[in-house]
Amino acid sequence: MSYSISGLTGRDNYFENFVVGDVYEHARGRTITEMDNVLITLQVMNTAQGHFNEHRMAQSPFKQRINFGGITASFIIGLAAEDTAEQALEELGLNKIRFSNPVFHGDTLYAFSEVLNKEDCDRDDAGIVTFRHVGINQNKTVVFTGERRVMIKRQSHWGTR
Repeated sequence: MSYSISGLTGRDNYFENFVVGDVYEHARGRTITEMDNVLITLQVMNTAQGHFNEHRMAQSPFKQRINFGGITASFIIGLAAEDTAEQALEELGLNKIRFSNPVFHGDTLYAFSEVLNKEDCDRDDAGIVTFRHVGINQNKTVVFTGERRVMIKRQSHWGTR
């Protein structure tokens, strides 16, 4: 995926505004903290040693604890939300999730989204958009990819309200 910027982003991102092939570089970044890892990982009851055992992980190829992938996925989708979900009615699915490199405490994540597909649905006031989300760290290393289907309002119906 090329990281060039095209298309419309912001609050006026209704179904009609998305164009297949457009790629959005999302404006915000998010640094992952140790608190993120500990609180969120424990909340979802993931007790894998790779997230909590510093001694064991110092002897691993990573040399340090790694963040829970669910945090990475959530933060990348969250970073993309301003541009891809402001007019969302329903999240329909996540597919082809891949964690290609580990994320560590102190890494800063950034997100890009590509519009893969648009389709009509059984509602007159909405359509479905499929995005590919890509997350990179501060070194531009890809750490996450995944596809997300979202039901999004049609401006022709909701934009005048």
